[in-house]
Amino acid sequence: PVFFGAFMLLFMDTSFNVTMQPFRALVGDMVPDEQRNLGYSVQSFLINTGAVIGSFLPFVLTWLGVSNTPPPGGKVAPTVIWSFYIGGASLLLTVLVTSFTTREYPPEEYEKYHQITAEEKSHKSLANLIRDIPPTMWQLAVVQFFSWFALFLMWVYTTDGVAQHVWATDPSDKTSAAYNEAGNWVGVLFGIYSLIAALYSTLIPKIANKLGRRGTYMVSLLAGSIGFISILFIRNRYGLIISMAGIGVAWAAILAMPYAILSAALPASKMGVYMGLFNATITIPQIAAGLLGGVILTLLGKQAISMLGVAGVSMLLASLAVLMVKTTTGQTVKQ
Repeated sequence: PVFFGAFMLLFMDTSFNVTMQPFRALVGDMVPDEQRNLGYSVQSFLINTGAVIGSFLPFVLTWLGVSNTPPPGGKVAPTVIWSFYIGGASLLLTVLVTSFTTREYPPEEYEKYHQITAEEKSHKSLANLIRDIPPTMWQLAVVQFFSWFALFLMWVYTTDGVAQHVWATDPSDKTSAAYNEAGNWVGVLFGIYSLIAALYSTLIPKIANKLGRRGTYMVSLLAGSIGFISILFIRNRYGLIISMAGIGVAWAAILAMPYAILSAALPASKMGVYMGLFNATITIPQIAAGLLGGVILTLLGKQAISMLGVAGVSMLLASLAVLMVKTTTGQTVKQ
């Protein structure tokens, strides 16, 4: 059941990322380079505002009287089931509204503005596209790998880790009141890191103007690493809020900075296709984390909280990997 649950979480998260990717390319198409820090920060703010609402749903539903313990013979609490139903409906509705109300530049106008020639507009094979990937994209892929590896471990193991580490309850008993109380609190913590991320997103443009895109990205990921590692030393539920603040800072940057950096390094004629390929840098590390997570957990003595320490080390490696990223400013490059 654990591996099936992890696989379904991976499938769900991959679906979300595939859904969001065209909108990330759209920001690159519609927003000039000097405004992309702001453009992707606004996108990060909106994503995290929705995440705040979603994370608090089980807690709110419990307060409204929906049971937070599974019914006899069941394994999932009604609060969790209804949260997924509401989240799925919200995703479908908002994607439809955005798709039907967003205005794009006509292809002819876009090509004229970016001076795209017929040769540049021609279709390339996947092999040629991969061969011509800008170096910045490969460099960002390394950062993305360690970032999303850490995030996947957090999403999968935080509830078990907090239940074991703070509530001192057996995480294998998913039906216990203590485990579900820990699960509800983790939902609150996830809401808090999303709230911090939403607030930090409003500051990213100003910070990026001071530190540059690369500096902002690196410092933010370092804050996330500190947040993850600090969880190992905190046994008070409220103390975990401090840890989530650091993770929220990293999460906001992960949703904004790699796309601001990448969009400036991509040829205008291939913005959409390379943004689509870049999605692999989100899914591949999560597949790796899903495959290796169980093995790592066993090596760590089945202590789920230790997986968050692994996430902290991974996020630290992501922060250091930013140092090798070459940034490009000015008009989107042509080739």
